Amino acid sequence: MSLVSAASLRLVGPGGSTPADPARRDPDELRALAEQAARDLEGAPALEIARWAAQTFGERFCVTSSMADAVLAHLVSRVAPGVDVVFLDTGLHFPETLRVRDEVARTLPVNVRSIRPRLTVGQQDGQYGPRLFNKSPDDCCQLRKVEPLERALTGYDAWAAGLRRDESPSRANTPVVTFDARRGKVKVNPIAAWSQKDVDSYIARFNVPVNELFKQGYGSIGCWPCTRRTKAGEDARAGRWAMFEKTECGLHV
Repeated sequence: MSLVSAASLRLVGPGGSTPADPARRDPDELRALAEQAARDLEGAPALEIARWAAQTFGERFCVTSSMADAVLAHLVSRVAPGVDVVFLDTGLHFPETLRVRDEVARTLPVNVRSIRPRLTVGQQDGQYGPRLFNKSPDDCCQLRKVEPLERALTGYDAWAAGLRRDESPSRANTPVVTFDARRGKVKVNPIAAWSQKDVDSYIARFNVPVNELFKQGYGSIGCWPCTRRTKAGEDARAGRWAMFEKTECGLHV
């Protein structure tokens, strides 16, 4: 891992979470806020959507990032310097992904929280058998992504994700703001309406860190066992869980 300061990158182990805050809004209030914002902010610039979330939720707002690139973290940091950026360190990431995480922590005005699963990969192999990702990718994602996210989001009322409508058919109707009823939180998707061209333009304008694997033919980057290069004409996420009827890890469903 690169040498980064403890202030900018926190490695959060299995027991770690953000402490609960008694100022947490009631779920009904959060739902109402999300529904109103979805109407008001549809068609608004991404920076305006991010600013609304930062001003509305303050320290109870965070960004989640897979570190395929740092576009969302950079965007939100422009209106909320010091914002928490949650990264799910599954233990199965490509080295290139971890390098982006470390560069984000080192160069952007954000606080990267690197959240680990309750079980190491070795412990998971011992409990569920080796290569669970090949036998039951849903279970593997639950253990290494979904549960850690639930734990990481404790103490937040809202979180931002980098979902885009053009990534795949399953994301075509992604709202800019929604209420995540399962988690009882507001979910903000500032760049939902962006195209890949918009993303590329933002990266070039601000020199945003990007995962080197994109130059090697990957259209979407997750854990190394479940990610392949995409073929010509495929959508960006076609290389994820290509051997299974699976298009999402469970974080966004």
